[in-house]
Amino acid sequence: MRKTKFTTLAAGLFLFTTGCGDKAATHPDVDNSVSGSDVTADGLPPATVDVHAHPSEGPHHGSLVELGNEEFHAEIVHDAKSVTVYILDSSATKAVPIDATDVTINLVHDGSPEQFKLTANPDAGDPDGKSSRFTLANAELVGHIDDEASAPKLSVTINGTPYRGEIKHDHDHEGHDHAGHAH
Repeated sequence: MRKTKFTTLAAGLFLFTTGCGDKAATHPDVDNSVSGSDVTADGLPPATVDVHAHPSEGPHHGSLVELGNEEFHAEIVHDAKSVTVYILDSSATKAVPIDATDVTINLVHDGSPEQFKLTANPDAGDPDGKSSRFTLANAELVGHIDDEASAPKLSVTINGTPYRGEIKHDHDHEGHDHAGHAH
């Protein structure tokens, strides 16, 4: 067993319940027979749980991008010819349709900044006028999206708030289809 700070707490409670005068205070719910004995506890405090845990890849097996303070996530998926961005919730598991008409990927190639706009391409469950999916068929972007030297960043506005997130490709995740792009 190990002694904890409960000794100080017990002494403080004892003084509080007895008061400062000569006459001891009594209360029907308090055991007034406690006389400053040590309080001990067994074991360690319970482990904490990470309430912000989310998957290491998105529902479409793409790389995740944090937006804001994990308020939203984006999932980046590509094949040899096109790039798709899905807007996801804070847990990175559910689609979030937004009213934006496009999202932007900014990067640097050969020392020059480049910008690519992916247009809204609503997913089957998205309501009219909103989209959780944005696409662009562009082999040049596909060639740069996994290049960390190009420092690709995603920019999107959700509910009037602009968000920007760094696109990092996870080379170690399982189940990702590497056909069509080299590592």
